[in-house]
Amino acid sequence: MKTLTTILTVAAAALSLSAAPARAEPVTLTWQMWSSTDAETAAWQHVAGLVNKQYPDIKVELQTSPWRDYWTKLPTLAASNTLPDIVSIQSLRLSNFTTLFEPLDEYVKQGFDLGQFDKSILEGLSYDGHLYALPYDFGPLAVYYNRDLFAKYKVEPPKAGWTRADFLAAAKALTQDGNYGFAVTASDWLEFALSDGAKYLTGEGGLNFGDAELQAAFQSYVDLVTKEKVAPVIAASGQPSGDIARGRFLAGNVAMYVTGPWEMINIRKSSNFPVGLAPLPAGKAGSITFSAGSGFGINKAGPHKDLAWKAIQVLTGPEAEQYLASQGRAFPARTAQQGYWYDVAAQDVANARETIDYALKTAQPYRTTANWNTVYELLEQYAPLAYGGSQTGAEVLDTVQGLAAE
Repeated sequence: MKTLTTILTVAAAALSLSAAPARAEPVTLTWQMWSSTDAETAAWQHVAGLVNKQYPDIKVELQTSPWRDYWTKLPTLAASNTLPDIVSIQSLRLSNFTTLFEPLDEYVKQGFDLGQFDKSILEGLSYDGHLYALPYDFGPLAVYYNRDLFAKYKVEPPKAGWTRADFLAAAKALTQDGNYGFAVTASDWLEFALSDGAKYLTGEGGLNFGDAELQAAFQSYVDLVTKEKVAPVIAASGQPSGDIARGRFLAGNVAMYVTGPWEMINIRKSSNFPVGLAPLPAGKAGSITFSAGSGFGINKAGPHKDLAWKAIQVLTGPEAEQYLASQGRAFPARTAQQGYWYDVAAQDVANARETIDYALKTAQPYRTTANWNTVYELLEQYAPLAYGGSQTGAEVLDTVQGLAAE
């Protein structure tokens, strides 16, 4: 009898185990992000893992594209109904892609505290009164410089308050032995134009590239290549001009170039010389730069929108922001984590804190037209014609203005 009872007990236990519901497999969310280097991809892979760490039922599969390809890829993915669950977006280009994103307003109303983020980038990732992405970074464009080259040629390092004349004098002194003082790009002339008081947008927000004052400002930037010979020519090659400028800077062949605090990760990983930061040199209107940033939103047509909301809170959360700041991939949109960029990523960078603080005081939000990605691509295509000397700056801008309007 005892044996029968034991058998029945074991059988009942086995039946109970077999009847228990199987644990659900984690849901895999896809995430589309731009990345230009292995260091950047590794950083994004790390923060993707933080989602699964907090939510074991969610995995995030990172998908990356080079910066320039990313913006042409998004519409293709959307048209084929293969847009990832989580979509990354830059504030400059949000107006081009709002139809792809689920507005976050209702999610935020459930109790999410936006007060932890810098207000300007929340505005940058909003359109027509709706928030479309949670920000992970923002920051002003500034001048990065090679301290070794400045020391080698006995040139005084740039600092807050320097002028356009100071900049040109330094660039000339640094242009020798096969090195150049500065690296131009297809679009970073716009900050110099702002400092000259020129306007690249009309009062109604349209493209203003036909404006004579703006064209004169662009020509003075082009002259750095064609007349002053302090910057190397950038030819139309299909490679983004910003990548070319960064590569020349990291190789030690140019002494100065303009980029944002998010570039510190590549400078830390790939440069073998000490670096400094300085604000944009002051033009006729002062030292004025742009402030912009990026964030993560939810695919409006995605099947896992609630889970994606959980995920982007982690991707922009305190732990992710601390990590990205320490690596130099982001100047955090969360104000409480900004110290990690200064104290870890930029700890050996001369005048990093002073430059960012100074630049943010005069920075303007990077406003764009609704077709800014088209404008950007046209500049990448046609600006090299001016740098090569085959067209004037005015001719290039007239072409971009006309083609952008088509």
